[in-house]
Amino acid sequence: MAENLKEATLKIQNINNAMALFGNFDENIKLIEKEFNVSVLNRSDEVKVAGNNEAVDKAFKVISKLLEMLGRGEDINIQTVTYMIESVKEGKDEEISEIIGDSICVTAKGKHIKSKTAGQRKYVESMKKNDVVFGIGPAGTGKTYLAIAMAVAHLRSKKVSRIVLTRPAVEAGEKLGFLPGDLQEKINPYLKPLYDALYDILGAETFQKYMENGSIEVAPLAYMRGRTLDDSFIILDEAQNTTPEQMKMLLTRFGFGSRVVVTGDITQIDLGRDKVSGLKLVTGILKGIEGIDFVYLSDKDIVRHRLVMEIIRAYQKYDDAHKDKEE
Repeated sequence: MAENLKEATLKIQNINNAMALFGNFDENIKLIEKEFNVSVLNRSDEVKVAGNNEAVDKAFKVISKLLEMLGRGEDINIQTVTYMIESVKEGKDEEISEIIGDSICVTAKGKHIKSKTAGQRKYVESMKKNDVVFGIGPAGTGKTYLAIAMAVAHLRSKKVSRIVLTRPAVEAGEKLGFLPGDLQEKINPYLKPLYDALYDILGAETFQKYMENGSIEVAPLAYMRGRTLDDSFIILDEAQNTTPEQMKMLLTRFGFGSRVVVTGDITQIDLGRDKVSGLKLVTGILKGIEGIDFVYLSDKDIVRHRLVMEIIRAYQKYDDAHKDKEE
């Protein structure tokens, strides 16, 4: 058995990169050790990986790529490490080099917003090339946040004159009539995720200025009826909760110089069993039309807490088993 053991050593030029590689309380390295059953030691300017021959090769590859990212000035966290490990385990090494794309835009705090997975990079590239893009995938994959970042980049570079963000005010377990306040106050809870993303990217002062001068509009989908939106970057969020009529209405609103990004999760439809989701229907109707692209993100593209990925996979497994029993 001893002949199957192996050690590999990596040189680290920057002590800060070594600290970032290991993470808070060594959480990054502990995860790599657990997933590949190896030991990783940091001694002065080098990292030593020891364990089974094949496991060391895979762990070495993950650590090398993480150091490569750090050397380019990229931030890494436990989600980045998890994604790297998944890619190497599945033999999709080519995806690792595709994780990081160019900066989409810079937040008010100076943070560069970039894709963090191969799926996200494909999504970002599609938004650059196509007039209409559908980003479809589970919660936590960055569908809405990246779309808003792209919209802000277009607004700052004057490619569009305004951003229009909308989502259907569908009742997911709550009734609007029981919420306090006037109509706008009742609707605001549905729009809050969009406000949060804009606030994070633009900062309070710029966000308020853009809202006041009409450069940014956040409104329920029903408010889009009867309008033609020229020179706009339009984002329809939570599109799985649109009816086919609402989806058609939104897609026929955009005019010259405009772009549309539609985001949604077809596994989280709140319309009720007797209604058809406009997002599910449109994937068949518009497929193959030039200038329109569908990008499908998966649980591998989740950039929230690691447990979010596990939770979604567990629910998917349960749903699949439940469907088999029904059939």
